[in-house]
Amino acid sequence: MQVPLSASDVGAGTWRTATLVASLVAAVELVAIVVLAALLIADPFAGSTAHHATKAARMSVTVKPVTGTPAVTRHLQAVTPKLSRAETGILVLNGNGRTGAAAAESARLNRLGYRVDGTGNAARNDYATTVVMYRPGYRAEGIRLARDLRLEVVGPLDGLRVAALRGATLALILGVG
Repeated sequence: MQVPLSASDVGAGTWRTATLVASLVAAVELVAIVVLAALLIADPFAGSTAHHATKAARMSVTVKPVTGTPAVTRHLQAVTPKLSRAETGILVLNGNGRTGAAAAESARLNRLGYRVDGTGNAARNDYATTVVMYRPGYRAEGIRLARDLRLEVVGPLDGLRVAALRGATLALILGVG
């Protein structure tokens, strides 16, 4: 004859196991919610940060071709680089996602007499325009490179550390346009 089991007869391990499983499920759900919240907050913030960085780079120095207005030409002529083109090291970063863009631009820079210290991919591949960034104290070299390449956006390092330049003086981030 079988005797029905009461709640007190069920082992203590059963309720402990159920509690551990429920706690584990709750912890996984909490991690998922935190990750989703971070992604939802970070994405708009990253876009806003990129927009402000591009705007700040445009505001810092705008270089026009030498045939520009006399005021701009006088301003550019007053800037004297410390380093020759051969002494100016450049890190070329592909920021447009096109395969081989950094290598092609490196060859162009070599033909212009610049020293290319390295190539690679930028942290993102959606740069709208090509940007020249310079290390502290090398603004004149950045302006000269922008003038040689007929670029308009020149600014100090923004989003890159000096150590990331691998010894280069300038960073050239290739954009779509």
